[in-house]
Amino acid sequence: MNIALIATQLIVILFAITIHEAAHGWAANKLGDPTAMIMGRVTLNPVAHIDPIGTVLLPLIMVIMGAPPFGWAKPVPVNPMNLKNPKKDNLLISAAGPVSNILAAILAGVLLKIIIGIRPQALYFLNSALRGAGFPPGFYPLEILALILFYGVFLNVFLAVFNLIPIPPLDGSGILIGLISDEAARKVEQLRPFGFIIVIGLLWLGILNIILRPIWYILEILLF
Repeated sequence: MNIALIATQLIVILFAITIHEAAHGWAANKLGDPTAMIMGRVTLNPVAHIDPIGTVLLPLIMVIMGAPPFGWAKPVPVNPMNLKNPKKDNLLISAAGPVSNILAAILAGVLLKIIIGIRPQALYFLNSALRGAGFPPGFYPLEILALILFYGVFLNVFLAVFNLIPIPPLDGSGILIGLISDEAARKVEQLRPFGFIIVIGLLWLGILNIILRPIWYILEILLF
């Protein structure tokens, strides 16, 4: 068990979740609902978004088990009464989370390519760390930054893709509801009380691997 690698993943997923939730609050505020802003949730301070189970315990358990970290933060409060067009605006608020993670992944990817261009040895460091060989002795600040950025790409893309699954309370359900008829939307909403059970069931059935493998494979092709 590589403690440094575990710590890196946990730090990155914490900030990926923070970016995701802050984006929901920012979008809601822009569309007329200041609830999240008033409650201090439109911030990149992770403390404001931490859920003890979803943001701390679950990611830690998954990393210890050898799986990529996964989790959630406290939901960002949205008052639909403050929205001019609740159906359309809720779609945009829901989409803001995944979009923010994709943008963060792109930024991390650009910075990673710059570091590799400056210091090609970072590729060997990355390959060694990701294959479980551990970190070589010594201090390698650029290489460690490259590892953080690699996970910044991987975990942000993963978080975005997973949240697009159209099952409440995931963001994909909010996007779907904004695109379908009111009658169909009510049927989707009926799944909400069972949403977490369905999500846990999907995780148990291996949906994580179905999402993770293509992302990891594409990153390996681009880098190695």
